Amino acid sequence: MNDHEILEAYIASTSIVQQQIESYNRFVRLGIQRIVESQSLVEPDVSGFAIRFTNIRLEPPVVIEADSSTRRILPNEAIARNLTYAAPAYISYVPIVSGIEKVDSAGEAFIGEIPVMVRSEMCYTRNMTKDQLVNEGEDPDDPGGYFIIKGTERVLVGIEDLAPNRIICTKEKNKSVTSKVFSTTVSFRARCSVTRDEYGIYKVLFPTISKGMDMILILRALGLQIKDILESVSSNEIRNDMLLNVDLSSAKEMSPADAIGELGRISAPNQAKAYQQKRAEMQLDTYILPHLGTTEKTRKEKGYYLLRMAERASLVAYGKAKSDDKDHYANKRIKLAGDLMEELFSNAFKFLVRDIKYHIERTTARGRKLTVRSNINADTLTEKILYSMGTGSWPAGQTGVSQVLDRINLVSSLAHLRRIKSPLAKKHPHFKARDVHGTHIGKLCPSETPEGTEVGLTRYLAIMSRITVGAEIKTLEEKLKEMKALEDTK
Repeated sequence: MNDHEILEAYIASTSIVQQQIESYNRFVRLGIQRIVESQSLVEPDVSGFAIRFTNIRLEPPVVIEADSSTRRILPNEAIARNLTYAAPAYISYVPIVSGIEKVDSAGEAFIGEIPVMVRSEMCYTRNMTKDQLVNEGEDPDDPGGYFIIKGTERVLVGIEDLAPNRIICTKEKNKSVTSKVFSTTVSFRARCSVTRDEYGIYKVLFPTISKGMDMILILRALGLQIKDILESVSSNEIRNDMLLNVDLSSAKEMSPADAIGELGRISAPNQAKAYQQKRAEMQLDTYILPHLGTTEKTRKEKGYYLLRMAERASLVAYGKAKSDDKDHYANKRIKLAGDLMEELFSNAFKFLVRDIKYHIERTTARGRKLTVRSNINADTLTEKILYSMGTGSWPAGQTGVSQVLDRINLVSSLAHLRRIKSPLAKKHPHFKARDVHGTHIGKLCPSETPEGTEVGLTRYLAIMSRITVGAEIKTLEEKLKEMKALEDTK
């Protein structure tokens, strides 16, 4: 029997870059439409006029020749002619005049080009046989999983990050305990935390504020009564912590409206009351746990979630629960090509929407006829995407995300397509983060890592490791409700 029979059978049945291709396919099928839906309404500063985007559609890659004719293009031609292997994107729109959708004026407009991953479902070579690939001048053994930007093969390196929308509780050096959540939505990420100091006082920290806020004030602003707060805790020790916080808080006698007013005064001092009110409401809805929702209806749910975070911090402080290990791979997620393309497209689409608003406002100011298609500049989206893909600088501030594919030999190319980077700074020691963790076995190669400052921060997937591309949260919630494992709060 061949010692490597299982490994050979696995490689023969599964592409070595399957995780990258599946991730990109998910972006094309679901992610790109979800981003358009989240930013679908364009409201320029023009009285009684708006645009609603409905669907986005991608066509297979084409090249526009000098005589304006278009035809399909394959990856080898894109490399030979220094072209970008990209799919034209078209968006459907409906103008809204005085609150009424003008269906008669609805249409479709070209908004730019989205780079296509070789061997993905958008690529012509996806379903070609070996003979067809050879006839077209393509390499039949090339696994794909990379992009072609202006004739250069570029790969998006997977980024390792802490799991989003999950409570991670750790002990700090100053004897405090912090429960934190990286609350992530389609186009926004907010770090929210509840810190319990050594005396049992809770402070809430979220974006837009520089120091911790009194948790009882935040809970009252979110609409929870003191009775609700005390009844929701599970043990006597945590009840004692809550009673202490309630007793010391100046917000215990406040109504939710007063608590919102106080939050506004703290976050926007010396401003008009109306502005303070608006600022406080925006903080509650947009910056505190946005993954639970960004409307007024979800405020109580956010309040109970903060209580769970505080409860977890107390349990760890009293030794009733273990603190979480940030280096445990169950607490990590890897952003593959599809996730990175979502981030990039979301950022580029925001710029496109802003550009459309500006052009519509300028057209109106000049008294010209207002048409949607003439106010959409396709270069805005394309240039934003190609700049990041060409330089490796990503909207989240990361660098080196897009890299030129290593073609020294076949093995180095395959390894590059399975590379994983940590976002931690190379200059700092980060000894624990660089070490091989027990949970890496079977997922990451324990020995393959560069020497020098990158050691332990750049890793490679194990040969038979497979990354799932995730599932929609709404689908999971519906299934859990069907199984009676989750209460329906509606």
